[in-house]
Amino acid sequence: MTKFSDLNLNPKVLKAVEEAGYETPTPIQAGAIPPALEGKDVLGIAQTGTGKTASFVLPMITALARGRARARMPRSLVLCPTRELAAQVAENFDTYTKHLKLTKALLIGGVSFKEQDQLIDRGVDVLIATPGRLLDHFERGKLLLTGVQIMVVDEADRMLDMGFIPDIERIFSLTPFTRQTLFFSATMAPEIERITNTFLSNPEKIEVARQATASETIEQGVVMFKASRRDREASEKRKLLRALIDAEGDKCTNAIVFCNRKSDVDIVAKSLKKYGYDAAAIHGDLDQSQRTKTLEQFRDKTLRFLIASDVAARGLDIPSVSHVFNFDVPSHSEDYVHRIGRTGRAGRDGKAVMICSARDDKYLDSIEKLLQKEIPRIENPLKSEAAAEAPAPKKTEAKSTEPKQTESKQTESKSSARSTEPKAESTASKPKSSSSSRTRSNSSRSGRSRDDQHHGNKVVGMGDHLPSFIAMSFEERRAS
Repeated sequence: MTKFSDLNLNPKVLKAVEEAGYETPTPIQAGAIPPALEGKDVLGIAQTGTGKTASFVLPMITALARGRARARMPRSLVLCPTRELAAQVAENFDTYTKHLKLTKALLIGGVSFKEQDQLIDRGVDVLIATPGRLLDHFERGKLLLTGVQIMVVDEADRMLDMGFIPDIERIFSLTPFTRQTLFFSATMAPEIERITNTFLSNPEKIEVARQATASETIEQGVVMFKASRRDREASEKRKLLRALIDAEGDKCTNAIVFCNRKSDVDIVAKSLKKYGYDAAAIHGDLDQSQRTKTLEQFRDKTLRFLIASDVAARGLDIPSVSHVFNFDVPSHSEDYVHRIGRTGRAGRDGKAVMICSARDDKYLDSIEKLLQKEIPRIENPLKSEAAAEAPAPKKTEAKSTEPKQTESKQTESKSSARSTEPKAESTASKPKSSSSSRTRSNSSRSGRSRDDQHHGNKVVGMGDHLPSFIAMSFEERRAS
């Protein structure tokens, strides 16, 4: 079995690795570090949580141990899709360079330009940045990329999803043609393959897992959800999420809940807090200080539930996440793999549960095609609760309807008999004066009103069923 001591790393780097508690490299590390130390371009394909960060950090530090940085001209460049991943890479450099005098700068949004400019002006060995902030510094004339010897692109498929590919291509064009390129991705979309063919020179390809596969240590499940009414869908879905969390009990020590939209992240977090769950939100619209604080609380296990958008789906090293709940089915099947990859890391067991509504069936199908297997269906815990609470049907109700029908028929016959008496009296005498005509009209109105009640106040037609208000108007005109 290969050990770090067999990989020809700098002795000071190897000492830092041993102090961090690592002896045996992961497959991606064992495959990528030797060609990277030889100065070759590397194309690494591995699922999330396999140790890709150390596979480029360790050979970079070894190569940069010799030489000195110049002002505004970094010697190496690491591009990351999100602030959190960039900050995590920076932490790895701090861990493994503790016995070397190497400098670094972190260029991410949400931090003052002035502080970053001061670091760049002094000269840095390692520049870790998100594409947007890096180009901002370059366009302001504060940065030159002509001294870059090693360039790393981390989580390239996430760069593609976030629309950073044009920026990546531009940054490549600003660096020397003689640079060494280390390119890492969990999947190989056609667009990413085009970039690697364009900017990498005869790369050493290391693929340690089938593309877009989930770890075998993760137990997966999906609940098929249908709301009772459309206007109750959101609230009933949140209720289902709480029921799924409660069903896991003490086994759910901490969990990440993923939503597709930032607005839903805030709503779900507030809802869980309202019902007594220890939850906080993290997404791209929050201040960097707040995002960092929330992540630290979740890592320290002082926060139990992290409600996140896909900004937290990739690259974040949170080793002991017991559960992942997909509140929404991701629209891109690859995102599902990265989301559930937050649990079951480093050989640990994990569980991933997803809620799927009728409109998400097509997304679920594409995920199962990618995984090449069906995700097991889980019974909706709310349905079992409703069945337990439902009262038993009463058998006496069917018999009790017959007497009621008989009574209603008797009532109808009595009312019809009464209604015929005024009609007989009114038709027996013929009116000879206006007073008798008024009397007849009054008796007609009273008789008609009873008849209307008998017919349920419905106007059937004219003639015998002439409405009383029309007869009244004719009689009044005749009298005048």
